[in-house]
Amino acid sequence: MEGLTLEEKIKKGGDKYRSFLHEEAENTTQWRHGGPPIYDAVNQLFEQGRTKVWEKGSLEETVQNAIKSWEMELSHKTRVQDFKSINPQTFKLIVNGREGLSAEETLKVGSYNALLKTTLPEEYKYYKAEEETFESSHDVFRSSFPRGFAWEVISVHSGPPIISYKFRHWGYFEGPYKGHSPTGEMVDFYGMGILKVDESLRAEDVEIYYDPADLISQLLKGPLISEQQNDVADDAGVANTGGCP
Repeated sequence: MEGLTLEEKIKKGGDKYRSFLHEEAENTTQWRHGGPPIYDAVNQLFEQGRTKVWEKGSLEETVQNAIKSWEMELSHKTRVQDFKSINPQTFKLIVNGREGLSAEETLKVGSYNALLKTTLPEEYKYYKAEEETFESSHDVFRSSFPRGFAWEVISVHSGPPIISYKFRHWGYFEGPYKGHSPTGEMVDFYGMGILKVDESLRAEDVEIYYDPADLISQLLKGPLISEQQNDVADDAGVANTGGCP
C-alpha cells in the first residue's frame, strides 16, 4: 500500500487490523461517509502505544481484530444488514450490566452514546448521552482525539464460544472537549469484556464493564475556553475519518 494516494487506498482497500472494509465486490454496502474509512492515523497511534504485540493467528490477535472490525462497522456502515462481524438477529450490547441494546438500537445511538449512558443523577452527568446524536457524539470525540482513540486487548481468559478479555483504550487529548481546552496528555482507561460468538464467530452478545469516570474525568482537566475558541478548534478537529478504536 506504500505510495498510494488516499483515493487509491480507498479503491484498493486493505487494513491489517479490520476485516470487511473492502470485500463487497458488488459495492452494495452503504457507508456513512460515502466509502470505507482510512485508519492510517489510529493504526500508527496503536502501533506506537500498544503494550502487547500478539503473535499472528493467536487467540488474542483474533479477538483484538474482531472487536476492531465490529467497531469499524458500527461507526461507518449505515445498515445492519451490511454488518458481517455480528449476528444481527441475536446481537445484544450490554454495558455495565444495563439492559442490552439490539443491533438496530446500537447502530441508531452509536458506540459512544451506548458506552457512556449512565443512571447517575443529572448533576453528576458530565456527558449526557440522551442529548447526543450518533453524529454529535462522534464529533465530540474526534475533536478531542484528533489522532484517534486506539484500543488493544491486554489479555484473553477464555476461548470461543464465550470469550472473556481485558482491554485498554487510549488517545492524546489534543482537541477541545465540551468547552474544556486540551491538555495534550495521554488519556487511557481499562475494562473487561465478554464476547459470545456463534459457530461462524459472529458476535451475538458483547458485554463491556468499565468505569466511564476513568475517561471523562481526564477530559475535564483542561480549563474552560470561550465559545468562539471552541468553535474554531472543533472545526479543525473533526476532519479525521478513522479514529476508534
